Amino acid sequence: MSENLNILLVDDNEQQSQLLKNYLCTKDHIGKTDMALSVGEALIKLQRDKYDAIILDLIMPENDGIALLDAIRKMDVETKPMSIVLSSLFNESVITNTVNHGAKYFFAKPMNAETLYKRLLDMFSLSNVMYETDQMLPTVKSKSLDERITSIFLSIGIPAHIKGYQFLREAVKIVVKTPDIINSITKQLYPGIAQNFDTSASKVERAIRHAIEVAWARGRLEHLNDIFGYNIYEKNDKPTNGEFIALIADKIAMDISN
Repeated sequence: MSENLNILLVDDNEQQSQLLKNYLCTKDHIGKTDMALSVGEALIKLQRDKYDAIILDLIMPENDGIALLDAIRKMDVETKPMSIVLSSLFNESVITNTVNHGAKYFFAKPMNAETLYKRLLDMFSLSNVMYETDQMLPTVKSKSLDERITSIFLSIGIPAHIKGYQFLREAVKIVVKTPDIINSITKQLYPGIAQNFDTSASKVERAIRHAIEVAWARGRLEHLNDIFGYNIYEKNDKPTNGEFIALIADKIAMDISN
């Protein structure tokens, strides 16, 4: 893959796709950007051209985005395009279903184009976002890292539709790449995430706290203990944000290095 990403936009809303195409074409690392108004048209384009990423709507006439995700998984090619799903349907079961069918990210409509662009760069380790440490985050294979984090979060009951899910995933990824930043969680980690999502550090902190509390309320601690192979938490042993982020990041970093 070159550093210029070839993108296929799949949405029956031609006007919306054109606006997104016009935006992406102005950004760094974006190469050819094509549009398809249906799953059938998308499959024809996929047979004819090579794309690095597909941004698709979930609900379309004739066939839906899940059918396209399944078709991509069955493609007999060495490198399959990675997928980002957009949808006005925004609940846990829909998000979980799209992830299970191969989607890497899920965005609720209307989406923030800048955030979508950042996730595209992140998927291919092309992000050049600088944090307060003035250091470039080292490259980690995004696909492997995203899959590991998603698997852990889903197993312990952190719903993908809440804001804290995205913030918490970003926090774990940053700490995996830059472990020392966990020691500056309020001065560097939260502000860095807030900058990525155009929000405030205090909102990031509160949303992450809420995500952890939701997981504890769902009572799936046995899954967390299974991940680590021993009883690390009981029902009333709710960790701080920093403890939880560090624990998950450390586990993933060890798994990647093995």
